[in-house]
Amino acid sequence: MTSQLQEHPDHWWRGAVIYQIYPRSFYDTTGAGTGDLRGIIEKMDYVASLGVDAIWLTPFMKSPMKDFGYDVSDYRTVDPLFGTNEDMDALIAAAHKNGLKVIMDMVVNHTSNEHAWFRESRGSRDNPKADWYIWVDPKEDGTPPNNWLARFGGPGWTYEPRREQFYYHAFSPEQPDLNFRCKEVQDAVLAEFKFWLDHGIDGFRVDACNHFYKDAELRNNPAAERKAGKKIAEPYAMQSHVYDRTRPENLEFLRRIRKLMDAYPERFAVAEVGDDDGIRTSASYVEAPGLLHTAYCFSLLDETPFAAPSFRVPIERFDSFAPHGWPSWSISNHDAIRPTTRWGGKHAKDPPLARMLQALFGCLRGTLFMYQGQELGLTEAKVPYEKMQDPLGIRLYPVVEGRDGSRTPMPWNSQPGRGGFTKNEPWLPIPEDHLNLSVEAQAKTPDSTLAFTRRFLAWRQGHDVLKTGDLRFLDAPDDFLAFRRTGSSGKVVTCIFRLSAEGGVLPKTVFVEEGCHEVVPENQRAMMTGEGLRFPPFGFLIHEA
Repeated sequence: MTSQLQEHPDHWWRGAVIYQIYPRSFYDTTGAGTGDLRGIIEKMDYVASLGVDAIWLTPFMKSPMKDFGYDVSDYRTVDPLFGTNEDMDALIAAAHKNGLKVIMDMVVNHTSNEHAWFRESRGSRDNPKADWYIWVDPKEDGTPPNNWLARFGGPGWTYEPRREQFYYHAFSPEQPDLNFRCKEVQDAVLAEFKFWLDHGIDGFRVDACNHFYKDAELRNNPAAERKAGKKIAEPYAMQSHVYDRTRPENLEFLRRIRKLMDAYPERFAVAEVGDDDGIRTSASYVEAPGLLHTAYCFSLLDETPFAAPSFRVPIERFDSFAPHGWPSWSISNHDAIRPTTRWGGKHAKDPPLARMLQALFGCLRGTLFMYQGQELGLTEAKVPYEKMQDPLGIRLYPVVEGRDGSRTPMPWNSQPGRGGFTKNEPWLPIPEDHLNLSVEAQAKTPDSTLAFTRRFLAWRQGHDVLKTGDLRFLDAPDDFLAFRRTGSSGKVVTCIFRLSAEGGVLPKTVFVEEGCHEVVPENQRAMMTGEGLRFPPFGFLIHEA
């Protein structure tokens, strides 16, 4: 039996569309070249006009910015780069006034090495926070205790001479991992959640959620199975990470997060899961009562073929592992190549592709996370090496170009070099292609991706079947994705998408009556013919029965 909170269909987050904002790249009000909280407040009307239900803010807390805020040095203070705590209070109020909830990133697997907790912990082996991080003696030959690697390169262990021990970091040496086997750590972390809940935050995206516990015996990770012909950009991918993440004890702390959240009506937590089998792990974090409300992984963010199995397989697997759980899905975020580029190839700049992706995304069952610029159909930016900011990209260039290409500033208008984002030079360059897709330009064009997004999400708001209804896939060729959504009232919506730049005919193996909803642009509408449904390139049909 599922918990009442899990099974209740009316919670606002079930089927919600949540708009992810990367504050550094949204809108600059100070001329510093980086976005800020006041910039988000100024653009709140724009966000509300999209028809979304909430915003998710990537980290804005105080940080030395070694990983752009994912290295927190003070959870309760807004970083001066973004503004003040008063600005954050004003942002929450502005969002709520516009009918929007506010979700924030909580990065608690690790802190910055400049956090007061770590500064105390590293000082000696017997201070009050000596056990708050993962400290281990070297082997007799001075090497680290095991073979665990860091996601951002090199070993996962850094030596601290003051303690004559290694500390563990899953990411960079500036991001030491907390020791969740210490109850005081759990209590302190939950106090940080509570601080923001008391300030009116509506929920959390819990970063690196499957990393909290590590193997108590510190066993070596085994080698990963190598796929023939697949290029390995970094040694981290050569290990199967069975001992440094996704430990069964992890569920213990997730239950403590959920218990805290349940004390605050209508708040929710979504787990971010990065794992070898992200679908299975995500499902395990939401299936049982008392765990998190929902979870997402990178299955629709990875570089997979643009074919029906890339969508159908992860969605069906999640449902099989967690028939009582609630999924979340995202096709773009600040860590992934933008979907138009990832799936479009030479057709990445084709507006029909961007519109079709928005419709496909909006018809999925789950809580949906839409990244800024997705509504504009932005492509992945090409950032010159000398302009790169992402430490991962700088280290792996040119084999991997890093995450800067999805983090370039929002183009509000077509102003050369600045795009209406800032009065001075932006922290990352804005490509000319993005200027041509600016908010100002698309707002004037009825068939633009932005205009379509607004129409489509407004239409979706009136169709509960697309928010909470069941989803069942229909058999079709791999270059078509077809499924039906069925609501509790019996309403049925059939959704069919052509995943190809070539037109094609879907035989009558999938039957729908002629016609489709007016939200679909004429030039992408599938038409019924004697031989079946004829689709234009990247065409789609959404039909109400």
